[in-house]
Amino acid sequence: MTAALARRLTGEFVGTFFLLAAVVGSGIMAEQLTDDVGLQLLQNAFATAGVLAALILAFAAVSGAHFNPAVTLTDLALGGIERSTAALYIVVQVAGGILGVIAANVMFDLDAVDWSTNDRSANHLVFAEGIATLGLLLVIFLVVRAGNPQTVAFSVAGYIAGAYYFTSSTSFANPAVTVARMFSD
Repeated sequence: MTAALARRLTGEFVGTFFLLAAVVGSGIMAEQLTDDVGLQLLQNAFATAGVLAALILAFAAVSGAHFNPAVTLTDLALGGIERSTAALYIVVQVAGGILGVIAANVMFDLDAVDWSTNDRSANHLVFAEGIATLGLLLVIFLVVRAGNPQTVAFSVAGYIAGAYYFTSSTSFANPAVTVARMFSD
């Protein structure tokens, strides 16, 4: 493994770690602050969008700031990344996500692994995730294609914050998030 590839993989791992720590940590904090589910969702969406924008800005030059197997696979399909690198990206994204969730649990004095009891396998939720993911990919790749790569971080953050509300699944739009989210209730 080259130093450049190790740096890219570390970037994907660390970025996905902090993304999931933010998603789950802000969800836990929101539940502790209020019983109002609408306000909880607003708090979680706002925190997630802020952290996501910051992480994309910080890691774009390191790894491309994918933090998402769907983004990586689309980049592979478009010829932007090699197959072996894409496979490694996906492994570190899932691992970083799981460890980020575990860190969030521990930060809030929960068991390191607090298995989710929320059933997210209903057909309408799977469909919502497909729509959310497709929309995310369109935003990323069309903003880049339009020649505005410097605005990707804010475009993605805005899309994800909005998609929390227009999807029944609260828009994970990320298979690594879907897997890692199982590690927290």
